[in-house]
Amino acid sequence: MSKLTLGTHPYMLGFEQLERMLERSAKTGNEGYPPFNIEQTSRSSYRITLAVAGFSEGDLSITVEDRQLVIRGRQSDDMSDRVFLHRGIAARQFQRSFVLADGVEVGEAIMENGLLHVDLTRAEPEAVVQTIKIRKG
Repeated sequence: MSKLTLGTHPYMLGFEQLERMLERSAKTGNEGYPPFNIEQTSRSSYRITLAVAGFSEGDLSITVEDRQLVIRGRQSDDMSDRVFLHRGIAARQFQRSFVLADGVEVGEAIMENGLLHVDLTRAEPEAVVQTIKIRKG
């Protein structure tokens, strides 16, 4: 017996791209850094919050690439004149990716107390009924 996937199920037409996005997001090695929260702020909006202590606004970039929200962080190396006796605060670069559904748009990003908040909104789908005319062949 063969395994049915979204792309091969006979009643699920055109979902191949969704299946590829799910596979791609499962393969991203985020490894838990930085930690983040996702909350639903209203019926049609969300907020992603990342703990980015030690990063400034200039160290972070937020892009949307192929229906993926990508947040990258890279701290500048201006610590060459500092001597650490102990260094326990991570200053490593990171990349976090979130797959966005159709209709989800990225709003504003706010940096506050070491937390980066990214607001998302989802457009309400319109009820569309389309009638297809049948022509004689």
